[in-house]
Amino acid sequence: MDARPPSGLGRFGEYGGRFVPESLVPACDEVEREFRAAWEDPSFRSRLERVLSVYAGRPTPVTPAWRLSAELGITLLLKREDLLHTGSHKINSVLGQALLGQRMGKRRLIAETGAGQHGVATATAAAWLGFAATVFMGERDIERQELNVFRMRMLGAEVVPVSTGSRTLKDATSEALRHWVSSVNDSYYCIGSVMGPHPYPWMVREFQRVIGDEARTQCAAYLRTGTPDFVVACIGGGSNAAGTFAGFLDTPAQLVGVEAAGGAAVNAGTTGVLHGFRTKVLQDSHGQISYAHSIAARLDYPGIGPEHAYLSDLGRARYVTVDDHEVVKALRKLGVSEGILCALESAHAVAWVLRAVEQGEIPPGATVLLTLSGRGDKDMPTLMESTR
Repeated sequence: MDARPPSGLGRFGEYGGRFVPESLVPACDEVEREFRAAWEDPSFRSRLERVLSVYAGRPTPVTPAWRLSAELGITLLLKREDLLHTGSHKINSVLGQALLGQRMGKRRLIAETGAGQHGVATATAAAWLGFAATVFMGERDIERQELNVFRMRMLGAEVVPVSTGSRTLKDATSEALRHWVSSVNDSYYCIGSVMGPHPYPWMVREFQRVIGDEARTQCAAYLRTGTPDFVVACIGGGSNAAGTFAGFLDTPAQLVGVEAAGGAAVNAGTTGVLHGFRTKVLQDSHGQISYAHSIAARLDYPGIGPEHAYLSDLGRARYVTVDDHEVVKALRKLGVSEGILCALESAHAVAWVLRAVEQGEIPPGATVLLTLSGRGDKDMPTLMESTR
Protein backbone atom coordinates (compact mmCIF):
# COMPACT_ATOMS: atom_id res chain seq x y z
CA MET A 1 0.00 0.00 0.00
CA ASP A 2 1.03 3.64 -0.29
CA ALA A 3 0.04 6.86 1.46
CA ARG A 4 -3.21 7.73 -0.31
CA PRO A 5 -5.77 10.46 0.40
CA PRO A 6 -8.57 9.31 2.73
CA SER A 7 -11.91 8.33 1.26
CA GLY A 8 -15.17 10.26 1.50
CA LEU A 9 -15.17 12.86 4.25
CA GLY A 10 -11.68 12.00 5.35
CA ARG A 11 -12.17 8.35 6.28
CA PHE A 12 -9.33 5.95 6.98
CA GLY A 13 -11.43 2.79 7.19
CA GLU A 14 -13.91 3.46 10.00
CA TYR A 15 -11.73 6.22 11.45
CA GLY A 16 -11.33 9.93 10.76
CA GLY A 17 -14.24 11.94 9.36
CA ARG A 18 -15.62 15.19 10.66
CA PHE A 19 -17.60 15.46 13.92
CA VAL A 20 -17.83 19.20 14.57
CA PRO A 21 -20.49 21.77 15.47
CA GLU A 22 -22.51 22.97 12.50
CA SER A 23 -20.86 26.38 12.83
CA LEU A 24 -17.44 24.86 12.03
CA VAL A 25 -18.49 22.92 8.91
CA PRO A 26 -17.97 25.88 6.53
CA ALA A 27 -14.53 26.51 8.05
CA CYS A 28 -13.47 22.88 7.57
CA ASP A 29 -14.85 22.96 4.03
CA GLU A 30 -12.83 26.10 3.33
CA VAL A 31 -9.60 24.57 4.65
CA GLU A 32 -10.15 21.41 2.59
CA ARG A 33 -10.98 23.35 -0.57
CA GLU A 34 -7.98 25.66 -0.22
CA PHE A 35 -5.59 22.83 0.68
CA ARG A 36 -6.62 20.76 -2.36
CA ALA A 37 -6.11 23.77 -4.61
CA ALA A 38 -2.76 24.68 -3.03
CA TRP A 39 -1.45 21.11 -3.11
CA GLU A 40 -2.13 20.94 -6.86
CA ASP A 41 -0.56 24.38 -7.43
CA PRO A 42 3.11 24.06 -8.49
CA SER A 43 3.86 27.59 -7.25
CA PHE A 44 2.63 26.75 -3.71
CA ARG A 45 4.58 23.47 -3.63
CA SER A 46 7.68 25.23 -4.95
CA ARG A 47 7.44 28.00 -2.35
CA LEU A 48 6.95 25.49 0.49
CA GLU A 49 9.94 23.46 -0.67
CA ARG A 50 12.08 26.60 -0.82
CA VAL A 51 10.95 27.75 2.65
CA LEU A 52 11.67 24.32 4.15
CA SER A 53 15.14 24.48 2.65
CA VAL A 54 16.30 28.06 3.27
CA TYR A 55 14.39 28.76 6.52
CA ALA A 56 13.72 25.44 8.27
CA GLY A 57 16.95 23.64 7.31
CA ARG A 58 15.83 20.71 5.15
CA PRO A 59 16.92 18.16 4.23
CA THR A 60 17.75 16.85 7.69
CA PRO A 61 20.53 14.24 7.73
CA VAL A 62 20.36 10.56 8.59
CA THR A 63 23.06 9.94 11.20
CA PRO A 64 24.46 6.44 11.75
CA ALA A 65 24.54 5.69 15.48
CA TRP A 66 27.99 4.05 15.30
CA ARG A 67 28.69 3.18 18.94
CA LEU A 68 25.15 2.12 19.81
CA SER A 69 24.93 0.01 16.65
CA ALA A 70 28.16 -1.80 17.54
CA GLU A 71 26.96 -2.43 21.09
CA LEU A 72 23.53 -3.71 19.99
CA GLY A 73 24.74 -5.70 16.96
CA ILE A 74 22.44 -3.90 14.54
CA THR A 75 22.65 -0.96 12.12
CA LEU A 76 20.79 1.97 13.67
CA LEU A 77 20.16 5.09 11.57
CA LEU A 78 18.71 8.27 13.11
CA LYS A 79 16.57 10.65 11.05
CA ARG A 80 17.52 13.99 12.60
CA GLU A 81 14.38 16.14 12.73
CA ASP A 82 15.83 17.54 15.98
CA LEU A 83 18.24 19.60 13.83
CA LEU A 84 15.49 21.66 12.20
CA HIS A 85 14.89 25.33 13.05
CA THR A 86 12.94 25.47 16.35
CA GLY A 87 14.20 21.96 17.21
CA SER A 88 11.51 19.57 16.03
CA HIS A 89 9.58 18.18 13.07
CA LYS A 90 6.64 20.45 13.96
CA ILE A 91 8.04 23.24 11.79
CA ASN A 92 7.39 21.15 8.60
CA SER A 93 3.64 21.19 9.00
CA VAL A 94 3.43 24.62 10.61
CA LEU A 95 5.16 26.33 7.68
CA GLY A 96 2.88 24.51 5.24
CA GLN A 97 -0.22 25.48 7.19
CA ALA A 98 0.94 29.07 7.72
CA LEU A 99 1.52 29.50 4.00
CA LEU A 100 -1.95 28.05 3.43
CA GLY A 101 -3.43 30.48 5.96
CA GLN A 102 -1.67 33.35 4.23
CA ARG A 103 -3.05 32.17 0.87
CA MET A 104 -6.54 32.14 2.45
CA GLY A 105 -6.16 35.75 3.61
CA LYS A 106 -6.17 34.97 7.34
CA ARG A 107 -4.45 37.36 9.75
CA ARG A 108 -4.07 35.22 12.85
CA LEU A 109 -2.88 31.70 13.74
CA ILE A 110 -4.49 29.68 16.55
CA ALA A 111 -2.74 26.60 17.91
CA GLU A 112 -2.73 24.13 20.77
CA THR A 113 0.44 22.69 22.24
CA GLY A 114 1.54 20.08 24.76
CA ALA A 115 5.32 19.91 24.91
CA GLY A 116 5.49 23.42 23.48
CA GLN A 117 7.30 22.43 20.28
CA HIS A 118 4.24 23.01 18.10
CA GLY A 119 3.58 26.26 19.91
CA VAL A 120 7.14 27.48 19.34
CA ALA A 121 6.94 26.48 15.67
CA THR A 122 3.62 28.32 15.29
CA ALA A 123 4.94 31.43 17.04
CA THR A 124 8.01 31.33 14.80
CA ALA A 125 6.03 31.02 11.57
CA ALA A 126 3.63 33.74 12.72
CA ALA A 127 6.49 36.14 13.44
CA TRP A 128 8.17 35.37 10.12
CA LEU A 129 5.03 35.77 8.00
CA GLY A 130 3.42 38.62 9.94
CA PHE A 131 0.54 36.82 11.67
CA ALA A 132 -0.73 37.37 15.18
CA ALA A 133 -0.54 34.11 17.16
CA THR A 134 -2.55 32.68 20.06
CA VAL A 135 -1.41 29.38 21.59
CA PHE A 136 -3.54 27.38 24.03
CA MET A 137 -1.63 25.29 26.58
CA GLY A 138 -2.66 23.32 29.65
CA GLU A 139 -1.47 24.73 32.96
CA ARG A 140 0.31 21.48 33.86
CA ASP A 141 2.21 21.57 30.57
CA ILE A 142 3.09 25.23 31.15
CA GLU A 143 4.70 24.17 34.42
CA ARG A 144 6.59 21.32 32.72
CA GLN A 145 7.65 23.30 29.64
CA GLU A 146 8.53 26.71 31.06
CA LEU A 147 11.38 27.25 28.57
CA ASN A 148 9.15 26.77 25.53
CA VAL A 149 6.48 29.07 27.01
CA PHE A 150 9.14 31.76 27.38
CA ARG A 151 10.29 31.16 23.79
CA MET A 152 6.74 31.56 22.47
CA ARG A 153 6.26 34.83 24.32
CA MET A 154 9.65 36.14 23.15
CA LEU A 155 8.46 35.45 19.59
CA GLY A 156 5.39 37.60 20.18
CA ALA A 157 2.74 34.92 20.69
CA GLU A 158 -0.01 35.08 23.29
CA VAL A 159 0.03 31.93 25.44
CA VAL A 160 -3.38 31.20 26.97
CA PRO A 161 -3.31 28.88 30.03
CA VAL A 162 -6.04 26.21 30.10
CA SER A 163 -7.12 25.23 33.61
CA THR A 164 -9.88 22.70 32.85
CA GLY A 165 -9.74 18.89 33.09
CA SER A 166 -6.29 17.36 33.25
CA ARG A 167 -4.74 20.76 32.28
CA THR A 168 -2.81 19.09 29.44
CA LEU A 169 -2.92 18.81 25.63
CA LYS A 170 -6.41 17.28 25.51
CA ASP A 171 -7.92 20.29 27.24
CA ALA A 172 -5.80 22.79 25.30
CA THR A 173 -7.11 21.26 22.05
CA SER A 174 -10.71 21.52 23.23
CA GLU A 175 -10.20 25.19 24.10
CA ALA A 176 -8.49 25.96 20.78
CA LEU A 177 -11.39 24.39 18.86
CA ARG A 178 -13.91 26.43 20.88
CA HIS A 179 -11.96 29.61 20.21
CA TRP A 180 -11.78 28.85 16.49
CA VAL A 181 -15.60 28.76 16.35
CA SER A 182 -15.76 32.36 17.52
CA SER A 183 -12.93 33.73 15.35
CA VAL A 184 -13.08 31.69 12.18
CA ASN A 185 -13.41 34.66 9.83
CA ASP A 186 -9.91 35.99 10.43
CA SER A 187 -8.15 33.01 12.07
CA TYR A 188 -6.52 29.87 10.74
CA TYR A 189 -6.38 26.90 13.16
CA CYS A 190 -2.86 25.51 12.85
CA ILE A 191 -3.30 22.04 14.31
CA GLY A 192 -0.27 20.23 15.69
CA SER A 193 -0.70 16.62 14.66
CA VAL A 194 -2.52 14.16 12.39
CA MET A 195 -5.74 14.62 14.33
CA GLY A 196 -8.84 16.80 14.32
CA PRO A 197 -11.65 16.95 11.76
CA HIS A 198 -11.05 16.30 8.06
CA PRO A 199 -8.94 17.51 6.29
CA TYR A 200 -6.41 17.99 9.11
CA PRO A 201 -5.17 14.35 9.57
CA TRP A 202 -4.60 13.99 5.84
CA MET A 203 -3.22 17.49 5.33
CA VAL A 204 -0.74 17.29 8.22
CA ARG A 205 0.46 13.87 7.00
CA GLU A 206 1.12 15.34 3.57
CA PHE A 207 3.09 18.22 5.09
CA GLN A 208 5.09 15.73 7.21
CA ARG A 209 5.72 13.06 4.58
CA VAL A 210 8.88 14.94 3.61
CA ILE A 211 10.46 13.09 6.57
CA GLY A 212 9.77 9.65 5.11
CA ASP A 213 10.48 10.60 1.50
CA GLU A 214 13.88 12.02 2.43
CA ALA A 215 14.70 9.12 4.75
CA ARG A 216 13.91 6.53 2.09
CA THR A 217 16.38 8.11 -0.33
CA GLN A 218 19.00 8.55 2.41
CA CYS A 219 18.65 4.96 3.64
CA ALA A 220 19.35 3.73 0.12
CA ALA A 221 22.78 5.38 0.35
CA TYR A 222 23.64 3.63 3.65
CA LEU A 223 22.02 0.20 3.38
CA ARG A 224 22.88 -2.62 1.02
CA THR A 225 19.24 -3.66 0.95
CA GLY A 226 18.06 -0.11 0.23
CA THR A 227 15.33 -0.04 2.87
CA PRO A 228 15.64 -0.75 6.60
CA ASP A 229 14.11 -3.83 8.22
CA PHE A 230 12.39 -1.65 10.86
CA VAL A 231 11.10 1.93 10.77
CA VAL A 232 10.41 3.23 14.29
CA ALA A 233 8.89 6.48 15.59
CA CYS A 234 7.20 7.68 18.78
CA ILE A 235 3.44 8.26 18.81
CA GLY A 236 1.33 10.87 20.55
CA GLY A 237 -1.13 12.20 18.01
CA GLY A 238 1.33 10.66 15.57
CA SER A 239 2.50 13.32 13.09
CA ASN A 240 6.20 12.43 12.97
CA ALA A 241 5.33 8.73 12.67
CA ALA A 242 2.73 9.38 9.95
CA GLY A 243 5.24 11.41 7.97
CA THR A 244 7.97 8.80 8.41
CA PHE A 245 5.72 5.81 7.65
CA ALA A 246 4.38 7.50 4.49
CA GLY A 247 7.78 7.03 2.87
CA PHE A 248 7.89 3.30 3.61
CA LEU A 249 4.29 2.02 3.36
CA ASP A 250 4.98 0.28 0.03
CA THR A 251 8.22 -1.37 1.21
CA PRO A 252 8.82 -4.58 3.22
CA ALA A 253 9.94 -2.51 6.24
CA GLN A 254 8.20 -3.28 9.53
CA LEU A 255 6.58 -0.07 10.80
CA VAL A 256 6.56 0.37 14.60
CA GLY A 257 4.88 3.21 16.51
CA VAL A 258 5.84 3.57 20.17
CA GLU A 259 3.22 4.86 22.61
CA ALA A 260 3.60 5.93 26.22
CA ALA A 261 2.35 3.13 28.49
CA GLY A 262 0.04 5.60 30.23
CA GLY A 263 -1.28 7.04 26.95
CA ALA A 264 -1.61 3.92 24.83
CA ALA A 265 -4.63 4.76 22.69
CA VAL A 266 -4.02 1.95 20.17
CA ASN A 267 -3.14 -0.70 22.73
CA ALA A 268 -5.67 0.19 25.43
CA GLY A 269 -8.24 2.38 23.69
CA THR A 270 -11.58 1.71 22.04
CA THR A 271 -13.29 3.39 19.11
CA GLY A 272 -14.77 6.76 19.95
CA VAL A 273 -14.94 10.42 18.93
CA LEU A 274 -12.49 13.02 20.21
CA HIS A 275 -11.79 16.56 18.99
CA GLY A 276 -13.85 16.21 15.84
CA PHE A 277 -12.72 12.79 14.55
CA ARG A 278 -13.31 9.09 15.16
CA THR A 279 -10.32 7.10 16.37
CA LYS A 280 -9.00 4.79 19.07
CA VAL A 281 -9.30 6.67 22.34
CA LEU A 282 -8.86 6.02 26.06
CA GLN A 283 -12.35 6.14 27.56
CA ASP A 284 -14.46 4.49 30.22
CA SER A 285 -17.55 2.34 29.70
CA HIS A 286 -19.71 5.49 29.57
CA GLY A 287 -17.64 7.09 26.81
CA GLN A 288 -15.96 9.59 29.15
CA ILE A 289 -12.38 10.36 28.12
CA SER A 290 -9.85 8.86 30.52
CA TYR A 291 -6.76 10.67 31.75
CA ALA A 292 -3.54 9.72 30.03
CA HIS A 293 -0.05 9.93 31.51
CA SER A 294 3.47 10.24 30.16
CA ILE A 295 6.66 11.90 31.33
CA ALA A 296 6.65 13.45 27.83
CA ALA A 297 4.05 16.21 27.70
CA ARG A 298 2.99 15.58 24.09
CA LEU A 299 2.51 11.81 24.55
CA ASP A 300 -0.17 12.05 27.26
CA TYR A 301 -2.84 12.63 24.62
CA PRO A 302 -5.67 10.08 25.05
CA GLY A 303 -6.24 9.53 21.30
CA ILE A 304 -4.31 8.67 18.17
CA GLY A 305 -4.38 9.96 14.60
CA PRO A 306 -7.06 8.09 12.61
CA GLU A 307 -4.65 6.76 9.98
CA HIS A 308 -2.63 5.06 12.73
CA ALA A 309 -5.76 3.34 14.04
CA TYR A 310 -6.43 2.17 10.49
CA LEU A 311 -2.86 0.94 9.90
CA SER A 312 -3.10 -1.00 13.16
CA ASP A 313 -6.33 -2.68 12.07
CA LEU A 314 -4.75 -3.58 8.72
CA GLY A 315 -1.68 -4.98 10.45
CA ARG A 316 0.54 -2.75 8.29
CA ALA A 317 1.97 -1.04 11.36
CA ARG A 318 2.17 -2.27 14.91
CA TYR A 319 2.06 -0.17 18.04
CA VAL A 320 3.95 -0.95 21.23
CA THR A 321 4.38 0.73 24.61
CA VAL A 322 7.23 1.72 26.91
CA ASP A 323 7.11 3.20 30.41
CA ASP A 324 8.65 6.37 31.84
CA HIS A 325 11.55 4.51 33.46
CA GLU A 326 12.58 2.94 30.15
CA VAL A 327 12.29 6.34 28.44
CA VAL A 328 14.62 8.18 30.83
CA LYS A 329 17.09 5.29 30.69
CA ALA A 330 17.01 5.33 26.87
CA LEU A 331 17.50 9.10 26.67
CA ARG A 332 20.63 8.84 28.81
CA LYS A 333 21.87 5.84 26.83
CA LEU A 334 21.61 7.70 23.52
CA GLY A 335 23.27 10.73 25.09
CA VAL A 336 26.36 8.94 26.42
CA SER A 337 26.65 6.68 23.34
CA GLU A 338 26.13 9.18 20.53
CA GLY A 339 26.32 12.66 22.07
CA ILE A 340 22.67 13.36 21.23
CA LEU A 341 20.16 14.51 23.87
CA CYS A 342 16.82 13.86 22.22
CA ALA A 343 13.35 14.89 23.36
CA LEU A 344 11.55 12.66 25.83
CA GLU A 345 9.02 11.90 23.08
CA SER A 346 11.71 10.56 20.76
CA ALA A 347 13.30 8.60 23.62
CA HIS A 348 10.20 6.39 23.59
CA ALA A 349 11.28 5.05 20.19
CA VAL A 350 14.86 4.57 21.41
CA ALA A 351 13.58 2.70 24.48
CA TRP A 352 11.66 0.21 22.37
CA VAL A 353 14.66 -0.48 20.13
CA LEU A 354 16.84 -1.19 23.20
CA ARG A 355 14.22 -3.56 24.60
CA ALA A 356 13.46 -5.23 21.26
CA VAL A 357 17.13 -6.02 20.67
CA GLU A 358 17.48 -7.43 24.21
CA GLN A 359 14.38 -9.61 23.77
CA GLY A 360 15.25 -10.76 20.24
CA GLU A 361 12.38 -8.97 18.46
CA ILE A 362 15.03 -7.13 16.48
CA PRO A 363 17.50 -9.84 15.41
CA PRO A 364 21.29 -9.39 15.19
CA GLY A 365 22.34 -7.73 11.94
CA ALA A 366 18.97 -6.01 11.40
CA THR A 367 18.75 -2.47 10.06
CA VAL A 368 16.63 0.13 11.88
CA LEU A 369 15.63 3.67 10.95
CA LEU A 370 14.47 5.72 13.96
CA THR A 371 13.08 9.24 13.71
CA LEU A 372 14.36 11.67 16.34
CA SER A 373 11.43 14.08 16.19
CA GLY A 374 12.85 16.71 18.56
CA ARG A 375 15.76 17.80 20.72
CA GLY A 376 15.80 17.52 24.47
CA ASP A 377 16.67 21.02 25.69
CA LYS A 378 13.08 21.64 26.77
CA ASP A 379 13.05 18.46 28.87
CA MET A 380 16.14 19.13 30.99
CA PRO A 381 14.12 20.59 33.94
CA THR A 382 11.91 17.47 33.94
CA LEU A 383 14.96 15.20 33.86
CA MET A 384 16.68 17.17 36.63
CA GLU A 385 13.56 16.77 38.74
CA SER A 386 13.30 13.04 38.00
CA THR A 387 16.88 12.40 39.15
CA ARG A 388 16.60 14.21 42.50
